[in-house]
Amino acid sequence: MGKLNAVDQIDAAEKTIKDNMITQSQWDAFLSASIKIALIIIVSVLAVKIGRKLIRKLLKVNARGPLQVSERRSVTLIKLMENVLAYVIFFIAALTILPIFGVEIKGLLVGAGIGGVAIGFGAQSLVKDIISGFFILFEDQFSVGDYIRVQNFEGTVLSIGLKTTKIRSGTGELHIIQNGMITEVTNFSLHNAVAMVDISISYEGDIEHAQSVIERHLVTMPERYEDMVKPPEYLGIQNLGPSEVTLRIASEVKPMTQFKISRAIRKEIKEVLERNNIEIPYPKMVLYKQREAKNENANV
Repeated sequence: MGKLNAVDQIDAAEKTIKDNMITQSQWDAFLSASIKIALIIIVSVLAVKIGRKLIRKLLKVNARGPLQVSERRSVTLIKLMENVLAYVIFFIAALTILPIFGVEIKGLLVGAGIGGVAIGFGAQSLVKDIISGFFILFEDQFSVGDYIRVQNFEGTVLSIGLKTTKIRSGTGELHIIQNGMITEVTNFSLHNAVAMVDISISYEGDIEHAQSVIERHLVTMPERYEDMVKPPEYLGIQNLGPSEVTLRIASEVKPMTQFKISRAIRKEIKEVLERNNIEIPYPKMVLYKQREAKNENANV
C-alpha cells in the first residue's frame, strides 16, 4: 500500500508539472502576440516622427508661399498639430493592440460613440471655441502683442489659446474672451498707420506763408523719427472755424506709432509757427465802449 501511495504521489506530481508547463503552441502564441505588439509600437513611433517632419516641412513651405505664417504662430501650430497627430496615432495603436489580448473593441467603440454624442451635445460651446481658436492661429488673424479691437473690447493681446484670448486694455483691465464669440476683429498692428494732425491758425495769418514754413519743416522730421515711413504731407485747409483756419497734416508711420508721432508733429509745428511769427488762434474778448451816455451828460 505504501508503494502504491508513493507511485500515486509521483504520478500526481508529474501531472501537476505537466499542467503547469507551457505548451509549444502557447509559446508560439505568446511569441506571435509579442512580435505583433512590438511591430505596432514601432510603426506608431515611426509614423509620429515622420508626421512631425512633414508638418514642419509643410509650414516652412507655406512660410515662403502666399500664405505667410509668422515665426511665433508657426511654432504654436507645429506644437498643436504634432500633439493632435500623436494622440490620433497612439489611439489607433491602442485599438489595434487590445484584440491581441482578447479584448472585444466593438463594444468599446459603440460605448465610446454613444458617450461621444452625449458629450458633444453638452459641449457644443467648447468645441466651437476650440475650432475658432484653431482657425485664429492657423490664419494668423492676430498675434501676441498686436493691438486689436474685438466687439467692444480694445487693447493688446496677451495670450491666444484654443479656448480663450486675453486682451489688456490701455487702462490695465484684462478681458478674457471666448474664441467662439470672436466674429469680427480689427487689427491695428498688421499694416502701416496714418497719423492725422490738425493745426489751426488765425484768420489774420498768412496761409501761404504758413504752408511754406510747415512744408519745409515736415521734410526734416523723418531724420529725427525712425517710425515715420516717409515725410509727412501737408494736405491743405481742412476746416474754416469761427475764429481759426484748420490745416491738416498726414504722416504714414509704422503700426501703432500714430499716437506718438501725432504728438511729436503738434509740438514741432507749434514751435516752428511761433518762430516764424505765425499766430495760433486763442480766445479773445473785444470790449466796445459806448460814448452816447457821456455825450448826453456833456450837453446837460
